[in-house]
Amino acid sequence: MIPTPPVLWDIESDPTLAGTKLIAEAWDAAGLYQVGSFTGDSWREWNGRFRDDVRSFLRGEDGSIERFADRLIGSPSLYGHKQRGPEESVNFVTCHDGFTLNDLVSYDRKHNETNGEDNRDGADDNRSWNCGVEGATDDPAVEKLRTRQVKNFFAVTMLSTGMPMMLMGDEVRRTQRGNNNAYCQDNETSWFDWTLLAKRADVHRFVTSLNACRMLRDVEDEQQRVALNQLIRQADITWHGVKLHEPDWRHSSHSVAFTSRFSRKRVLFHIILNAYWEPLEFELPLVASGARNPWRRWIDTFLDSPHDIVDWEEAPAFPGPTNPTEARSMVILFAGLDPDSP
Repeated sequence: MIPTPPVLWDIESDPTLAGTKLIAEAWDAAGLYQVGSFTGDSWREWNGRFRDDVRSFLRGEDGSIERFADRLIGSPSLYGHKQRGPEESVNFVTCHDGFTLNDLVSYDRKHNETNGEDNRDGADDNRSWNCGVEGATDDPAVEKLRTRQVKNFFAVTMLSTGMPMMLMGDEVRRTQRGNNNAYCQDNETSWFDWTLLAKRADVHRFVTSLNACRMLRDVEDEQQRVALNQLIRQADITWHGVKLHEPDWRHSSHSVAFTSRFSRKRVLFHIILNAYWEPLEFELPLVASGARNPWRRWIDTFLDSPHDIVDWEEAPAFPGPTNPTEARSMVILFAGLDPDSP
């Protein structure tokens, strides 16, 4: 077990690989774990802490709020030093190994019996939650909750500072029926089911819209709008709880909110994350009377498609002074700043 193997520098400095994106799964079977300290200047790292802490928070686990907030803002506990930075963090919730995103919200435990190893293979620490029923169900309330949780995971991943990574098929809730180690399943368990594009069109639309919000590249767009990944990295952040300026960092907390201010673009965002199992009423910052418009709702994962995420110009007005945020949901509001404000 060598913490700084020379081969990593050899790969990075090889002129043949110049310009190649280098991404590391910065841990190994022998116990070495180098997330936040991987060797080299050009490598990006799968942030396994992001995966674990976002899963813990969104399933409503006690003691997860501070770690979750750290992941949102680029994991400074891991990358807040001169050797690494938040741009090195590859933020993900699911990957080729483990539960799919659908199965993460559909199973409390792995179901690997068909792998022929008596269900002993595959990870046991999945930090999953089945939303009340183990496996597939026709219960509309459970299905609605699962879809909402899937959208929450996607929204948090795309919002957080760092490089987002998605698992193919999660955008249409692909399932492996609870198998979290399907390496040996060259069949329908691991294949992509193209009928899901129609069956899960609401999730696919939500993810497509999130991508469009993050990947604004047109000059006119950049002058008029704010890309999703800028809401934390390039703004002034103020933390809140259900009451303004009173974030709840207690062990029992399951919610947080923050205001993101872009003075240059004259726009204010308010982001609410409620992982609690009951609705909560969040106070909203006052918007000056001279503002261009009142608060507008951009994203609300509790709402059904197409109201869960809307085009910037079509965002409905939301006057405040509070936002009743439903259980296990995420809301993003925005408002124009007073032209005379600093």
